[in-house]
Amino acid sequence: MAVRTTAANVHDKWTVGEMLDAVALKASRGPRRPKHLCLDKGYDYQDAEAAVRVRGITPHIRRRGEQPMIGCVKGTPRRWVVERTNSWHNRFRGLLVRWERTAGNYLAIAQLASALIALQIAHWF
Repeated sequence: MAVRTTAANVHDKWTVGEMLDAVALKASRGPRRPKHLCLDKGYDYQDAEAAVRVRGITPHIRRRGEQPMIGCVKGTPRRWVVERTNSWHNRFRGLLVRWERTAGNYLAIAQLASALIALQIAHWF
């Protein structure tokens, strides 16, 4: 899991490559990366898709103008994983309402919350 902070006016497509490089999982043969990455319509750009493919990851991107998936859907919907994680972060009031003025303090709280979430998930399995 990786946590980064950016300005509010920076589009997510510009940071997708940086976020994938920030993942701290390392193996003896190099970085361990997921095989698939689920992204929403905000990442439906050629440069964002290319940044994911360069790292050997298959992107699953909802396309702009594509009809929403409603009702019984064939296949496995994966988007809920991202929304669920955002919901878990919102349980921490310091993240939901940003009281910190400096980005470093906010980043520290976000990393602490992510560590606590990962610890809770580890206890489930």
